Amino acid sequence: MWIVLIVSGPMMANKHHLGDGRTRSSVSIFIVAGLCCFFYILGAWQRSGFGKGDRIAIRMAESGSDCNILSNLNFETHHGGEAGVIDDSDSKVTVYKPCPSKYTDYTPCQDQRRAMSFPRENMFYRERHCPSQEQKLHCLIPAPKGYVAPFPWPKSRDYVPYANAPYKSLTVEKAIQNWIQYEGNVFRFPGGGTQFPQGADKYIDQLASVIPIANGTVRTALDTGCGVASWGAYLWKRNVIAMSFAPRDSHEAQVQFALERGVPAVIGVLGTIKTPYPSSAFDMAHCSRCLIPWGVNDGLYMKEVDRVLRPGGYWVLSGPPINWKTNYKAWQRPMEDLQEEQRKIEEVAKLLCWEKKAEIGEIAVWQKSKDVNSCRAAQENSGATICKSEDADDVWYKKVEPCITQTNNGNNEELSGDLRPFPERLYAIPPRIASASIAGVSVEAYLEDNKQWKKHVNAYRKIIKILDSGRYRNIMDMNAGLGGFAAALQSPKLWVMNVVPTIAEKSTLGVIFERGLIGIYHDWCEAFSTYPRTYDLIHANGVFSLYKDKCNFEDILLEMDRILRPEGAVIFRDEVDVLVKVKKIIGGMRWDSKMMDHEDGPLIPQKIMVAVKQYWVGNSTSA
Repeated sequence: MWIVLIVSGPMMANKHHLGDGRTRSSVSIFIVAGLCCFFYILGAWQRSGFGKGDRIAIRMAESGSDCNILSNLNFETHHGGEAGVIDDSDSKVTVYKPCPSKYTDYTPCQDQRRAMSFPRENMFYRERHCPSQEQKLHCLIPAPKGYVAPFPWPKSRDYVPYANAPYKSLTVEKAIQNWIQYEGNVFRFPGGGTQFPQGADKYIDQLASVIPIANGTVRTALDTGCGVASWGAYLWKRNVIAMSFAPRDSHEAQVQFALERGVPAVIGVLGTIKTPYPSSAFDMAHCSRCLIPWGVNDGLYMKEVDRVLRPGGYWVLSGPPINWKTNYKAWQRPMEDLQEEQRKIEEVAKLLCWEKKAEIGEIAVWQKSKDVNSCRAAQENSGATICKSEDADDVWYKKVEPCITQTNNGNNEELSGDLRPFPERLYAIPPRIASASIAGVSVEAYLEDNKQWKKHVNAYRKIIKILDSGRYRNIMDMNAGLGGFAAALQSPKLWVMNVVPTIAEKSTLGVIFERGLIGIYHDWCEAFSTYPRTYDLIHANGVFSLYKDKCNFEDILLEMDRILRPEGAVIFRDEVDVLVKVKKIIGGMRWDSKMMDHEDGPLIPQKIMVAVKQYWVGNSTSA
């Protein structure tokens, strides 16, 4: 940019005014030159598109990248006392008061009092029934007195502080089955179960004699009616991650114990609606005396398991009616009833193209056929009812159907079950991406997404120095996308619940499972299916921009507070105007927070905000 400066005036000047003229000329030149420099830089900045390519803007961004240092947030646990000071703000904020102590274990969408008003047929009353907007609590769920941070993994697998879930019912009801024992100020979990009296390890050894658990072929598992999730807890050291679920119980708190142990679990039940998982997701499904009537309604629930089980996956059923001839007396059930029950299960399994691989004692193992096309032809010839739904992953509040879900492999044999073993699977091209099953997500876009999340997570590690230390075991990604955040964090010290919002532009949860990760569909306008204080760290990437016109930020943040442990952390990544609104709300929620620049610098409109929930318990006035 060239600037031409023309100065006109008389050729001759009075000697008296010569000094003043030189001074004015110098000042004018200085001012004009300064303006030129200013507009040059302004123009360069405007052309940069907020750091999207202009070299000057990028250099400026890089020079400011070291500003992301937090000075007033404490990520360590203290179990009491003050946790810090909320940033000062000139704007008035709403201060949220603690809820009464009776709500300590409140689960909004599985509330026991509300549940009893619904029909009990097909477990309808145990399913999700969320409060209306008028019925929602607008207060902070308190922790019980004496609450402490859980033990680090792997100690947490075996011990849970009594104060965190002070319910002794299971120690009495399951005393002879070795589920749980009360020892002073802790619960101990010996690893036993109704169907594995010798311990979960011995039981898994039996499964491993039939199922290729050791080589990474089986990575994701579904445990229906999980109890305290000892099966999933002991699978962890074998590099298998299990999604466990059980219904909300009025006295046993089984899922709460599972999460206190550091094992993935949600409140859930096989009832009238589909499970919130994509089709062809799990490598293995499991029922250990889970009391689910598998043979009823023409195998309705087995067909739902078939939907979520990938081709080549395994289904394990242990307990009644398996080996009924030997055990009918111990089970105190008529031999004829058990025989008929197993006959129905075998009949449905054959219709689903499941091959029975073994029957060991009270354990039976089936494998779903990898040959999708042959299975489809056989089912059509047998007159089986095939589901007509075009999207097998559209499951949120959809009724369980008495039909067989077809595996849509897009003419790509990889989707018929041939996934890479884990951990190679974590960064291999997922079959759904390779076959272009996810509209708008190419192989190149997937690889770029992984690259970006590795960079983002490295930035988080600089912010939260203890991110990889084991301090955070149960982690949630509220808007998981392709699972890049969880993949970049992958460690035996932690696990990530990858949530794909039901209103997300793309249904990517199937990709997440193909990477060997686990997750769930959810609508953040409603409460999550878990107990309070079950997550150590929550990652909210673009969540509030996504829900900006869908529901109140306040409701989402209060739900985050409900499921976050005292002194747990939250990482927000969103547009700056959105985060300003979020920051104002959490200013009244006993959270300490600090906003900082994007890791690429201050010119990026997306910002990062971290928050730490203060420690406080019921009937406590201290923050």
